[in-house]
This record gives sequence, C-alpha cells and structure tokens, in this order.
Amino acid sequence: MMKDRIQKIEQQIREAAEKAGRNPEEIRLVAVSKIKPAEMVKEAMDAGQRIFGENYIQEAVAKIEEVGSEGIEWHFIGHLQSKKSKYAAGVFDLIHSVDSLKLAKEINKQAAKKGVVQKILIQVNTSGEDSKSGTTEEAVIELIREAATLENVAIKGLMTMPAFFDDPEGARPYFRQLRLIKERIESLAIPGVEMKELSMGMSGDFEVAIEEGATLVRVGTAIFGARSYHS
Repeated sequence: MMKDRIQKIEQQIREAAEKAGRNPEEIRLVAVSKIKPAEMVKEAMDAGQRIFGENYIQEAVAKIEEVGSEGIEWHFIGHLQSKKSKYAAGVFDLIHSVDSLKLAKEINKQAAKKGVVQKILIQVNTSGEDSKSGTTEEAVIELIREAATLENVAIKGLMTMPAFFDDPEGARPYFRQLRLIKERIESLAIPGVEMKELSMGMSGDFEVAIEEGATLVRVGTAIFGARSYHS
C-alpha cells in the first residue's frame, strides 16, 4: 500500500538524519508525481503526503486544477523553458530548477503580473554532464547576485541532479559539492538570498543526500512505482 511505502521512506529519512546528527524535522519529502494520475496523488495525500513534485508544465497545471492546493504544496522540479514560466509563476510553491538569469527574469516578470513573490532554487550542474540542466559552479554566485536584485523572486537555496550510479555512494561527492557551494554563498551574505534549502537525492540515493545536507528529497519510484512513458 502507498501509505506503507510513504511511512517506510519517512522512517529511512529519520534514520539517515539521525545517523548524520541532524534533526529529521529539517528534511521534507517531495513525492515526484510526474506521469502519475491525480488519483494517485489523492491516495498519497490520504496517506499524509503534503509536497508533490512535477516535471511537465501542462500535465502539472491540469493535475493541480483537479487536485487543488489546499493543505499541500506543489513544487516544479523539471526543466523550465522561459516561455512557459507564465504557467509556473504563482502556481507552484517552489520552483527548484532555475538555471539562468534569463529564466529568473521571466519568472520575476510573470510573478509581478500576478502580484506574488515566487520562491525559487538555483539549479547547479555539479556533475558537468551535458545532459543535465543547471548553471556551473563557477557561474552560480554571479547568477545569484543578479537574480537577488529581482523584486518578485525569492532565492531559497540550491538544487542538483547528479549522474546516475548503481551505488548511491557514487553520488556523494556531488551532494557534498552542492553543500559546499551553499556554505560559500552563505558566507557572502548576499542581501535577499536565503540558503535554507538543498534539493538533492532521489529514490536510490536520498539517504546519502541527507547525510550530506539535503533538506528536500525528491522521491517518485519508491512511492508511486515505476513509470510508463508513452510516445
């Protein structure tokens, strides 16, 4: 049952936090509901899950309209094109995947039209893979300095997606790298910038991510089962 799977993951989160000497309350589970029907989201809600992550704008907007937002949070975790930011700004509680000043400016513009301040994370490509979105470690501080001047976005932290490894220990250096970047940004005390959140870790490696400082872990398969992608 889904409730059992969620409870198992929450227990794993608690154990990983305690192993690392962290407060388990600092870590929140994002249930990645992409390609899954609204009925499964409702089932997870009934099991106590409160944060859902979506990757595709059209699918997410339709699902949010069906399920609603009362008592839950919707996070956008996929690659976001600037031209689609009008559908995301003010709809999602947090956008994890801002990787350019162009995108940040467009989100700011759309959020201003709606009279809201959109919370965002800056995505960093820690693995250097061409297939992964994200700004570089070298460019992230300048991006944050510039995005911090925008009135209708609020930077809350960082996100990364490392390379895939069969052994979760393989991802550890990339999670650690993001935490060190976070600490460096914190030391700069850039006005208007919070480094509260580190979004990293998925079904196969979230415990290692927690040991390295994750505050948001994005888990889909372990909650909803494998996904079927239809062409």
